[in-house]
Amino acid sequence: MLLPIYIYGHPVLRKVSEDITPEYAGLSKLLDDMWQTMYESDGVGLAAPQIGKNIRVFVIDGSPFEELDPNCKDFKKAFINAHILERSGDDVPFNEGCLSIPGIHEDVMRKDRIKIAYRDENWVEHVEEFTGTRARIIQHEYDHLDGIVFTDHLSALKKRLLKGKLNNISAGKFKQSYRVVLPK
Repeated sequence: MLLPIYIYGHPVLRKVSEDITPEYAGLSKLLDDMWQTMYESDGVGLAAPQIGKNIRVFVIDGSPFEELDPNCKDFKKAFINAHILERSGDDVPFNEGCLSIPGIHEDVMRKDRIKIAYRDENWVEHVEEFTGTRARIIQHEYDHLDGIVFTDHLSALKKRLLKGKLNNISAGKFKQSYRVVLPK
């Protein structure tokens, strides 16, 4: 089922998400719905807060970045109870966008290497290191679990320049091809 995307300014996007247990009701269906919503919305990732749930779950499919980074080929994963253990390497800029902030794309600096602990959709525990574009995609979605959106990483000047556009997004003055939930 296609789920609506919660838009910038909605309080659910600013809450820190909670770990879940294997008994979390409807997790398999939720993951299926998240995949479908992400693909139908032309995203490469989707975090649970973006669909109104403050749980530590996100899905990613990095394959659209395969030409830029061959390691993204077939890079499709669900992350449950994700916790970044380490960020290292160089700070690298990359132009990011977000389904919750339609129409805005800005360069964001992020570390190019992470170590993350998470469970997959079969509840198998993993501790893995990711680099490059894969690390960036994970960090972007992971931020949502901590109530952070990509514009939070911008300079104070850039934030001031975007304030009007962000206010318009919160007010529903934007175009998108997917269902949304606006801030009240």
